[in-house]
Amino acid sequence: MVIIGCGFGGLEAARALERADVDITVVDRTNHHLFQPLLYQVATAGLSAPAIAAPVRHLFRRQANVTTLLGEVADIDPAARTVRLADGGTLPYDHLIVAAGATHSYFGRDDWARFAPGLKTLADAFEIRRRVLFAFEAAEKEEDPAARAAWLTFVVIGAGPTGVEMAGTLAEIARHTLPGEFRHIDPAGARILLLEGSPRVLQAMPEALSASAQKQLERLGVEVRTASRVTAIDEAGLEVQPPEGAAYRLPSRCVVWAAGVAASPLGRQLAAATGATADRAGRVQVEPDLSLPGHPEISVIGDLAAARSYLAGHEPRPVPGVSPAAKQMGRTAAANILRRLRGEATQPFRYRDYGNLATIGRNSAVVDLWTPWRRIEFSGWFAWVFWLFAHIYFLIGFRNRIVVLIDWASAYWSSQRYARVVTGIAPGTTDN
Repeated sequence: MVIIGCGFGGLEAARALERADVDITVVDRTNHHLFQPLLYQVATAGLSAPAIAAPVRHLFRRQANVTTLLGEVADIDPAARTVRLADGGTLPYDHLIVAAGATHSYFGRDDWARFAPGLKTLADAFEIRRRVLFAFEAAEKEEDPAARAAWLTFVVIGAGPTGVEMAGTLAEIARHTLPGEFRHIDPAGARILLLEGSPRVLQAMPEALSASAQKQLERLGVEVRTASRVTAIDEAGLEVQPPEGAAYRLPSRCVVWAAGVAASPLGRQLAAATGATADRAGRVQVEPDLSLPGHPEISVIGDLAAARSYLAGHEPRPVPGVSPAAKQMGRTAAANILRRLRGEATQPFRYRDYGNLATIGRNSAVVDLWTPWRRIEFSGWFAWVFWLFAHIYFLIGFRNRIVVLIDWASAYWSSQRYARVVTGIAPGTTDN
């Protein structure tokens, strides 16, 4: 069998088949598994890349039935049951799990990507970190007040968990990490703006937690503007349409996109090849057991699947695109493959939602926790501590847990971020 993608879903599916009598080929376009919930920490110099990533080959070193390949999937041929790689190689399969993940969605304005990078990969994190740190460097050299203000205006578009965490951390960098390191600017005077098109931040959370998150952001110095729609982005700034009145322009030389998510392009390609349906975001609509209609040998999981949960006693509900859902889908897809091999009926996917959490900054977070007994909502310092230990627990590998714990403890007591090394050319200079 072949598993495409070694994110949360693909990794969990392969591990669930560890003792099965199957030969597994895991193919991924990168050589590492990435803990995406902490990717913003790399982008904001809080953690180094190895702390949240693990080599795929290392993860499967003791799983003898797994072969890992570094490669990009170019095409899937359901009739021939083969996967074609970009380098021309082909992989035959009896069963296929597609867990290719997601990418950025700019809602039809892909030309904005060069001015407002999103955050999905380590390369994205490195680019955002470079832009953030170079913005302060450029402001230090800038003599014109208006141009300096543009360099010191940071805009995050989208107030989901990634956007909220990014904005809060940028404020922490400006207010606590960088002061005292520059001679001509005061980093604490930087403006951090969080723009959201909907009426409130963290739309998926209860209103009380959403309001608490916004208050905590504002205490950190973040300017939160809800019901504000971005209509244009260029290298010098962006245009914003507020809920009332005329559009206005925000001069900014550092914009981060956290507003939209789309499935990997492989989703639409697979839907066209199998006759399945893809939704507006490119996710493939799957059967209750996560297989494709008419193709029980193909399962689609994670951000690529437009799946529903079939909990007993409940109406089928859409499954959110979060890592716990991807993990559970991976386990379900693997279990259903084993059922098919035994000639048994497959089981529908049942998603257990344990809640949502997001950190806002130092000593600030919100938690919406679903227990078997009751729903628990809390925010502030205790929520922040809960967020810390939850993320450390779910990190891949003991070493990564220790490294992250030490780095966070150091950052908490010193307010310093030591992963501030960047490469590339500073804005406005040439390579000599």
